[in-house]
Amino acid sequence: MRVLPDSGLAYRYITRLLGLPARLRLAFDGYPVGVKTPPEPTADLRRGLTALSVVIPVYNEEAWIRRSVAAVLAAGETAGIDLDIVVVDDGSTDSTAQVIDELAIDPRVRRVSQTNAGRMAARVTGAQTAIRSHLLLLDARVIVGTDSLRWMADSWDTYPDASVWCGHVDIETRGNPVAAFWSGLTKVGWRRYMSNPRVVSFGADDFDQFPKGTTALLLERDYFLELAGAFESLFDQQRLSSDDTRLLRQAAGERRIWLSPQFSFDYHGKTGVGGLRKQAYFRGTTFVDSYLGQSRVLGPALVGASVGGVALIAFTVAKPSVGIPCLLAAWAAIPVAVSASGGTRREVGAAAAMTPAFAILFGSGVLRGYALAARAKFRSRRDATS
Repeated sequence: MRVLPDSGLAYRYITRLLGLPARLRLAFDGYPVGVKTPPEPTADLRRGLTALSVVIPVYNEEAWIRRSVAAVLAAGETAGIDLDIVVVDDGSTDSTAQVIDELAIDPRVRRVSQTNAGRMAARVTGAQTAIRSHLLLLDARVIVGTDSLRWMADSWDTYPDASVWCGHVDIETRGNPVAAFWSGLTKVGWRRYMSNPRVVSFGADDFDQFPKGTTALLLERDYFLELAGAFESLFDQQRLSSDDTRLLRQAAGERRIWLSPQFSFDYHGKTGVGGLRKQAYFRGTTFVDSYLGQSRVLGPALVGASVGGVALIAFTVAKPSVGIPCLLAAWAAIPVAVSASGGTRREVGAAAAMTPAFAILFGSGVLRGYALAARAKFRSRRDATS
């Protein structure tokens, strides 16, 4: 990997120490899938978008999968699209499988089961069994808008060069302060788009300036399988790898990724302290895999923030009369940024209340990410010399 000359001493040291990028080839044979050779897709794009496979990985989502599938079916009927819905049960321990079987009374819905292997593995399993040439990857808590598929079908020929579409995902914040917190951060991080949602496309050069994810992603089935087969992570634990940002960064280097507010979805996040704890810690870890050694701006910023955060804590311990006001100023900066980025009162309030806990949890996740990357590199070198 080429390290930029202006990346900073700490960034150069850490990236050299980890030997980025450590290779983790997620080959299909590593997944517990039932179909190794994908079936030949049907010729379903004779004119416009007329048919679509929808792959929904689920793990213990008995309360949400029924609503998610119902929304897809309704949107497909509105759009006049023939649907093939593949719900992949990733080893659920609740009643998710039974709920899916009830939904599968509709011939457009199928259940595929596997032992728990993570979201990426479940998506590959679903894609390999899909029968349409195009996929919509969807998470169980992401609800497709009623007119979203109709807009896509009507606009298909308007954007002939658009082959990868990320959904415009709005976070449902009513009654969920944790979701309001994440929604506020989204408006800060992606303000270039969120302040003025419109049809846009982005590539590798401006990749970090736009929202993206695989929670609602439309693309060719074969292209997704190609991306998944070439996917590489800093970690040797696939469950903790960044299976959206890294994968989409590769896609953006080959094709432009498109966004539209008309291709819309609603995300219903988990609630309560447990939801914040799990999400913040996990996202801190995946943030390392997403940006360290990958982004010209956010990679060095991540290392700088890590070093600065540790230094600020040490300084606060040594000189609390100065360090504590600095910590309070950093705390206050987050809700101010959310407000300046167009955040609602609910989002600003959540930012003010949850920033300290988030900083601790997210920072802990970042440290775990560094440790995982270093361990993967160490094991790679040990295996190479053994």
